[in-house]
Amino acid sequence: MTWMIYGANGYTGRLVADLAIDRGERPVLAGRDPAKVAAVATPRGLPHRTFDLADPAAVDAGLRGIDVVAHCAGPFSATSAPMVEGCLRAGAHYLDITGEIDVFEAVFARHEQARSAGSVLLPGAGFDVVPTDCLAAMVAAELPTATHLDLAFQASGGISGGTVKSALEGAAIGGRARIDGEVRTVPLAWRRREVPFPSGPRRVTSLPWGDVSTAYRSTGIPNITTFAHLPGLDRAGQRSLGLSQALMRTRVVQRLGQAAIGLVVRGPGKATRSRSWVEVYAEATDDAGRSVSAALIGPDTYELTADAVLRAVHVLQSGPPEPGAHTPSTAFGADFVRRLHGVRVIEPARR
Repeated sequence: MTWMIYGANGYTGRLVADLAIDRGERPVLAGRDPAKVAAVATPRGLPHRTFDLADPAAVDAGLRGIDVVAHCAGPFSATSAPMVEGCLRAGAHYLDITGEIDVFEAVFARHEQARSAGSVLLPGAGFDVVPTDCLAAMVAAELPTATHLDLAFQASGGISGGTVKSALEGAAIGGRARIDGEVRTVPLAWRRREVPFPSGPRRVTSLPWGDVSTAYRSTGIPNITTFAHLPGLDRAGQRSLGLSQALMRTRVVQRLGQAAIGLVVRGPGKATRSRSWVEVYAEATDDAGRSVSAALIGPDTYELTADAVLRAVHVLQSGPPEPGAHTPSTAFGADFVRRLHGVRVIEPARR
């Protein structure tokens, strides 16, 4: 079977391509810019194609003979829909590395179309949101009566330009949470709490993470808040956050910010990634006051993403789940995260 990395000239796309080569695979590399794609593919000896997602006919030609697409070209708010449509027309499986709530919701809305096409749609096949989604499924299985779910992470290391661009877009929207089964807009940093990460307790602040969408589909828990340990945000006041959000909404700030990011943000190097780590915490509670928590420790988020994408592609090629739109845990089971290199799960515990 033949699979493709679209956005192969981007930071994460190159990481996925290099890991694929290390594991003896030869994906087709693709993207919009012929020179940039060739600059990645030619020295690696990999086949490559170029096509613009704005041209459906070009997408159809570009996906001819492709069974699985690993879509790594963000921001996914702009690129996911045309690639999903192309995969549905081609009957190919689709996965991406988004963390954008609205993108998840849009992909999940295509569940019946995917079933009819025989395609699996798997948004969030990287750090956004494999570890959090799998932990969420683990604690939900231990507490079927759960009504609330808190998910939190902290990570070291750097960040890529694509991730920063998506974060800039998200900052303009504000906070999001799942409340009584619905995705709702809430103030930025509307909740703060302390989380017992494996390395020790940390104060975390709510932010709009992809699990607001995905964890609901994986667990059915109607109230979900996502958090991160971000020292600057943890100390910021509600007034200053409100002013920042209003500024981020302006067209000129978005335009200038995206341009600046493209020029100066390159993503962490190999040495930085080798020293980096991530910790994830999940806690489910019910109305009777019972709770179950679990945690994990993993490698650098970009290394984890590349590994998760490769493993997801392998499963989609060899024994895919039922066609339709999936989260990582509904596609591969909650234990999928245990297969990832360098991940250690701290088993669910009741309180």
